[in-house]
Amino acid sequence: MPNIGNLFVISAPSGGGKTSLVKALLQTTPNLKVSVSHTTRAKRPAEIAGVNYYFVDEIAFRQMLADNKFLEYATIFNHLYGTSKKWVADTLAAGDDVILEIDWQGCHNIRALFPECISIFIIPPSPEVLAQRLTERAQDAPDIIQQRLADARDTFRHLNDYDYLVLNDDFSTAAADLSAIIRATRLARPRQLYDLAPLLERFTSGVTP
Repeated sequence: MPNIGNLFVISAPSGGGKTSLVKALLQTTPNLKVSVSHTTRAKRPAEIAGVNYYFVDEIAFRQMLADNKFLEYATIFNHLYGTSKKWVADTLAAGDDVILEIDWQGCHNIRALFPECISIFIIPPSPEVLAQRLTERAQDAPDIIQQRLADARDTFRHLNDYDYLVLNDDFSTAAADLSAIIRATRLARPRQLYDLAPLLERFTSGVTP
């Protein structure tokens, strides 16, 4: 039976540091890929189309939705976000692990489809630090920042939906914690039975040195 990759869901309130942590994880972890979502929101100055998001208009997004192209989708701050069904299926089938950077709504939807997925929530050091990060990155107007902080309060009510909670106080520690979760998942019995099949066959076949 071919090996199937693991599916990881990583969520955080806006400004929680999720994107930076995932970027660091991808640089140090082989066979790990992050899904690039489609969105109807405008591209920010530092973002790259096809790397951070696929930026599409609402007509194109809703056509993709009608064509059943999304594994999950959600409306966040009046913008649509969706995860490509085909890309996730193909990547998992190839044996690579996949990270979905989605909110608690998406996590709920993915868990219904993939009960075996591993979900991780990133916690910022404090509400004050979160507000400071949102202000200092200068990507949103003050009223949008207040909306994001209100959304964070609602998001924290869904912590029990997640398997792991990672505190992003010290970046290096948080990155190491994320890496430990990935590594531990890869050491679980189903994956190891496949990866170590030739060796295990030698132990059980009666072959002697």
